[in-house]
Amino acid sequence: MTKPPTLTGGLGEAEIEAGRLLFARPCDFVWGAATLDQIPDASLPEVAFAGRSNVGKSSLINALTGRKTLARTSNTPGRTQQLNFFDLGGRLRLVDMPGYGYAKESKEKVEAWTDMVRRFLKGRVTLRRACVLIDSRHGLKPNDHEIMTMLDQAAVPYQVVLTKADKVKPAELDAVRARTAADLKKHPAAFPEVHVTSSEKGEGIPELRAALATLADA
Repeated sequence: MTKPPTLTGGLGEAEIEAGRLLFARPCDFVWGAATLDQIPDASLPEVAFAGRSNVGKSSLINALTGRKTLARTSNTPGRTQQLNFFDLGGRLRLVDMPGYGYAKESKEKVEAWTDMVRRFLKGRVTLRRACVLIDSRHGLKPNDHEIMTMLDQAAVPYQVVLTKADKVKPAELDAVRARTAADLKKHPAAFPEVHVTSSEKGEGIPELRAALATLADA
C-alpha cells in the first residue's frame, strides 16, 4: 500500500523533498548590519526570523540548514545585536534578527535595536515572510503581540513557530499550540497554522523547510 499523499500540516512528500533539497544547498553568512544604512541591497526573496531574546532563532536557522555553527548561538540573551544575512544557494536569504524583550542592555540601545527591526520589517520590499518564534514553555508574551500587530499594520505575512518543543510535556505543548492558534485569529497577516519545532530533536524541521521553500526563487 502506498503512503498517504500528505504529511504533517497537509504537505505532500514532493513539498517535503523540495524543502530538503533547498536547505541542503550551500548557505553562507553574507552580511551583518548594525544600522539600516548597512543593510545589503534587496535582491533575493528574504525570510526574517524574529522573536524574544533566547527564543532559539539562531538554533532554528542552524537546524534548518543542517549546520551547527552557521548562526551564532549563545545561552546569553541578547547576543545577536545586528541583522545577520545568510545566502541560501542563491535562491533565498535568511535574516537572523536581534531578539526583543531583553532589558539588560541600556534603554537607549534596546530602543535603537527595536527601531531598526521595525523599520526593516516595514520597508523591505523583498521580505516574503517573517517567522515569529515563540518559546513553547512560555507562549505568547505582550511584546510578541506588539511585533505581530506591527506586522499586521505593515501587511507583512508571518507565521508563528513554536520552539523548544522537546522541553514541554505533550499535553502542555498541545495547550500552548491551541492558545496560540486562537490568538492568531485576531491577527490578519498571520498564517493560521502554528509550526511546532525542536531544533535539538529535529521535530517540525522538514515541514518548516517545505513551507519556506515555496518562497524561494526558482
